[in-house]
Amino acid sequence: MEVDPTEPAPEAPAAHSPSLKRPQEEPDDAAAAAKRAKPEPENEVTEEATEGQEGAEAAKEKTDKRDNGKKGQKQKGKKGKDKEYVRTRRRGTRPEGEDAPTPEDGEPKAPRLPKRPCALLIGFCGDGYNGMQIQPDPKVRTIEGVLFDALIKVGAVSQDNSDNPTKVKLGRAARTDAGVHAAGNVVSMKLITAIPGVPNLVARINEELPPEIRLWSIIRVQNSFNARTTCDSRKYTYFFPSYLMIPPKPGSGLYNTLKAQGAEMPAHPFWETADPAATPQDDLKRKRAFRISPEQLAALREAAHKFEGSHNFHNFTVGRDFRDRSCQRFLKSIEILDPAVYGDTEWIAVLLHGQSFMLHQRKMISALVLSCRTGTPPQLIEELYGPRQVFIPKMPALGLLLEYPIFESYNRRVALANAKLQPGDPDYRAPIDFEVHRPQLDEFKQNHIYSKMRSIEDQHGIFDGWIRSIDAYAGHDLEYLNPKGIIPQSAVIKRGEFRNNPFREKKRYDATSFPTGGAVAGSVEEEESSEDEEAHLPLDKEELADLEG
Repeated sequence: MEVDPTEPAPEAPAAHSPSLKRPQEEPDDAAAAAKRAKPEPENEVTEEATEGQEGAEAAKEKTDKRDNGKKGQKQKGKKGKDKEYVRTRRRGTRPEGEDAPTPEDGEPKAPRLPKRPCALLIGFCGDGYNGMQIQPDPKVRTIEGVLFDALIKVGAVSQDNSDNPTKVKLGRAARTDAGVHAAGNVVSMKLITAIPGVPNLVARINEELPPEIRLWSIIRVQNSFNARTTCDSRKYTYFFPSYLMIPPKPGSGLYNTLKAQGAEMPAHPFWETADPAATPQDDLKRKRAFRISPEQLAALREAAHKFEGSHNFHNFTVGRDFRDRSCQRFLKSIEILDPAVYGDTEWIAVLLHGQSFMLHQRKMISALVLSCRTGTPPQLIEELYGPRQVFIPKMPALGLLLEYPIFESYNRRVALANAKLQPGDPDYRAPIDFEVHRPQLDEFKQNHIYSKMRSIEDQHGIFDGWIRSIDAYAGHDLEYLNPKGIIPQSAVIKRGEFRNNPFREKKRYDATSFPTGGAVAGSVEEEESSEDEEAHLPLDKEELADLEG
């Protein structure tokens, strides 16, 4: 999903490929592990300039040996281009013998306080934010940017490190797109945790944060902890109104496509009682009163189980090829809850627990909904794992929620290290567990996420607009929706080949924030094809992986 990483290798059933990770030690090996483990000195992490001086001297000595007699030479860069090799010293360090600069105001600098590797457990409503990850441009408002500013204000990040988050090794477990919400996410960084005059650091930081961003707790972690690479799996929930299960309107483009492929398309009660002169707004009022049948709910659940396990999800993202090994992902479980009515609308929640999720993997929910509402057999899902590339529209971003990341392996490791320790001991490391904050998480989701999600749908009819754009399409891109559940050649996309009448998605459905007056900005009304979107993606695989979560 949007998802945050250099993804962990996909989990497979019994026969695993060899792992690059060090095997987990059994409890019987606890004594041996304790002998091998190096103690974590409580004062080993201080400000960047302090730890940088020794590193600068060592780097200087190695560089002098390696570059002796080679100054001014050119070095081959990427793609074979020549570039000047310039020797630089580490940022934040001073050459030996150079005095520390005197502040312009003449006031003595604040005393250095030790930093500790920490995990910050946070939750947020993504409305009005340009995603999770902090950006170089301070005008771009992001979740991490607001959090980082708050940490600076309370003194948890020093002024020396306030200009560059990489100095404190800022990272996150899951990257979320603009507008996407998270009940739980983890930020890892080096933090000043003992601040004079601040008895409750979590409460003090929350005072500086807006109400739509909450810090649940700060956990001291092992020095090797990295929120992205240490994370084992992530849980997401996707919400959508049940009226999306109403079949295509008779006479619409998708209805005619299905008929042409041999689908019977029996008359549906919703459309049988519709007024021929009804407007889309009239239809939407009636759709809100629709309730999914037990048979349709069972069909959804049957098809959803086709996603579980290890599969090639190249058709459920963008910018990836079938041969790309990173498309192989492992979905631990998918569960469709019983529908619930809020206001006039019935909603369905889909819970997904996966090792990692690819960019725009909410296409999974789109394939699930579209196949079930058109009577396409569930075997289509298995067809989509094959080498043929097709276009699957993205579900609206409005319904996506990151529940929280999971750190099972790390928790087992610290439990072993904590065997002879008490919570008050300096070397004790608490597990990372969002469930201890369950009451706060549920209250936050209800007040800041669910209420806004339903309010936007009630006012703007986002999901109705999306499904009408699907039904209006009369081209070949969706012809894999058929009574056989087989991808026809007419629906296959070949890179570089011209497609007549490709499906064009509106950027409106990637947005989660809309003006209260009902007017929608022109930028979100723009359309783009899948080729248009891929053209704006980074070409570097590591950059593309960093867009995932």
